[in-house]
Amino acid sequence: MNLSILARCGLFRGIETAELSPLLRRLHACTREFDKFQPIYRVGDTAHALCILLSGGVNIERCDAWGHKTLLDHITPGLVFAETYACVPGTPMMVSAVADEPSEVLFLPSEMLLSSAAQDSAHSVLLRNLLDVTAQKNLLLTRKIFHTSPKSMRGKLLSYLSAQAVQHGSDTFDIPFDRQQLADYLGVDRSALSAELSRMQRDGLISYKKSHFVLNHSQSDE
Repeated sequence: MNLSILARCGLFRGIETAELSPLLRRLHACTREFDKFQPIYRVGDTAHALCILLSGGVNIERCDAWGHKTLLDHITPGLVFAETYACVPGTPMMVSAVADEPSEVLFLPSEMLLSSAAQDSAHSVLLRNLLDVTAQKNLLLTRKIFHTSPKSMRGKLLSYLSAQAVQHGSDTFDIPFDRQQLADYLGVDRSALSAELSRMQRDGLISYKKSHFVLNHSQSDE
């Protein structure tokens, strides 16, 4: 197991690297590898463990009864997912977690994670960090609402790309989505999204190639 990834994970902030292996053993943590497109959790599953991505990539998706899919989030190594469902045992999941590439996932069983009998100092720190991670996820959900609330396609794209620039601290950045994933995330048609990106580039608002973007603020002020 790559402990360096866990040491950088917000869930283990404040816990010494030397404490990680003993803590994981006490929590009955285990790892599992997944192939590309293999589901980790499906809609309707009950999550018995919180998950941490050790390598690869995972998409959090929502699919309705007619098969329409919406991309809600993309998980990269060191990030936590399924924590809300793991903290509310027995609640059917409303989303799926699917490997976007060959991936390794660490599972922390919720029964041990939330057990007061198993707590020690490192465990207590872990639970405080879990609260912080959950709060951060709520902020991400709020951002998604901001990006999807504008009525126009351009408004949605300007909101998302502006947020990416702030996150990267630069007007030049790479986004974590391809075109279909970005369309799913924003809840729009891929062809319409691609057409609007072309118009925005023609209007001088942005430059882009695949997932690499450059924002041109001078044009938006004209």
